This record gives sequence, structure tokens and C-alpha cells, in this order.
Amino acid sequence: MFHLLVSYNGWEDGGDTIPTGRIYIKPDERPGSLLLANGKLDVSKVNRIPAVLMTEIGGSGPQTARIVYINQIVDNGRQTSLQYSTDTSVPGIDNADLERFSAQLGIKYALNHTHWEVCEGDLFRVLLKTQLRSAATKPQATVFSTDAIQDQEEDLVSVMMPFGKEFDPVLTTLQTAANAVGLRCVRADDIWVHHHVMQDIVDLIAKAKVVICDCTGKNPNVFYEIGIAHTLGKDVILITQAKADIPFDLQSHRHKQYLANSEGLADLAKAIQDRLKTLIAKS
Repeated sequence: MFHLLVSYNGWEDGGDTIPTGRIYIKPDERPGSLLLANGKLDVSKVNRIPAVLMTEIGGSGPQTARIVYINQIVDNGRQTSLQYSTDTSVPGIDNADLERFSAQLGIKYALNHTHWEVCEGDLFRVLLKTQLRSAATKPQATVFSTDAIQDQEEDLVSVMMPFGKEFDPVLTTLQTAANAVGLRCVRADDIWVHHHVMQDIVDLIAKAKVVICDCTGKNPNVFYEIGIAHTLGKDVILITQAKADIPFDLQSHRHKQYLANSEGLADLAKAIQDRLKTLIAKS
């Protein structure tokens, strides 16, 4: 058994409202009647089962539903306010899958209609089915593993740059900028876990919150690593000492050009610090 809450605009984090008239839980209908006390929703009963928050099919919000537990309900007349906590251990479920398995889930009402109903289907069995199917159809990496994407470290900034003593002051500058906003900055040569250096680099990219890539000198390894970072959906900050070193395919991405002297590195530190602050606030 689970709650299903559908809204055209999707749902805010932590809490939102639903029109009271769209709550289809009645004293004379099971299973919703099991969650009522004196004709009203009893939050102590409501909280015992998971709730699926989804955007209407064709609505303006995300088309992936999430699992939450409702911990507060306030009837304000025409609107009912809800407070809820997201279960981050359970993956989201695509709206298309909810529609596909609607009969198994016991969904009674249309998924393009804002409402709250209680369904008797086995939500977690369907979630398992969709995850197994996704895993079976997901392309498998053959050159290196990307499993570390599951272990992202929220304070990690990884740096991809040419290996050479002349870049040490740049690395120090980036580390100082990261530390100033509560993050830590690591370059690939600072770690040695796997026999294959490329796996260490991929893991560093996969675990990082942000990836900084120095395009100076048109280093092919750095461009390869930029491609990995973009593929893994990372926030990537491009820097370079020469604008001409940014290849055509990356020219549509903003970058920070810097000079490798004390004044230029100080300017780079400020720019990186500001950008990291923005990315932290966004997450």
C-alpha cells in the first residue's frame, strides 16, 4: 500500500500544498479509510506507508517521481499543506513506468489529473522490476568502471591538468580557492589505488562534486577527461592560459583565462572561489 500524489507543477522539496477537494480518501472506501481518524487524515497512520510524489503526465514538473514519507498535514480549507521527507535510499521512478504498471499498482485515477489517492499495489516490487530492467539495458563500460559515481563526495573538487612542475602553482591556487569555501581539491597524481592509472582518474572524476580542467597546451589527456566528466554529468570548470587552446567543440562552454604570474593566479583564485560558491548554492 502507498500514497500517490499527483500535481501538474510537480512538488517542492520538503513540503507543498494540494487542493483539499482533490484528496480522494473517504471514510467509506478502502484502503484510504484505514488512514483516517474521526473522518480526518491521521498523520501517525499516513506516515506508516510511503508516498509517491509525481508530476502529472504532460505536466510542467520533473517526469520522475520520488518516494517520501509524509510527517505533517494541515487542512487550511481549500488547500491542504503537507510536510514530507524524501527517502534518498530509494531511486526515483519514471512517470512512464508508473503509467505502464498502473494496473499492478492499483492506481484508480488518471495520472494527468492532480489528486491524492491511496493504492493497494506493491510499490517496491514494481520499483525492483524497473531497476532490474534498467540495469539489464544499461550499456556496460569495458575500458574502465564508472561505479564510483554512486559514491560522490560533496566536498571533493578534482583537477585535471597536464603533469608538470610549471602547473604546481596553479594547483596550489585551485586548492586554496576550494579550501576557502569548505571544499578540498585533489589532482590525479595525489592518489594511487588501482594498477591502471586511468581507473584512478575516472574514479576521481566520478566521486567529485566539481571537476576543474586546465586546457593549457591542448593536452589530449585533459580533453579525454573533460569528455568523461561531461558524460558523467559533472559540473565542469574550464580554465586556460590561452584562449586558442580551447577546441572548437568546447568553445560554447564558458571558461576562465588566466596568467601564470602572481597577479594572474590571484585573479584565478577569486574567479574559481566565486564559481564554486555558485555551484554549492545550486546543489
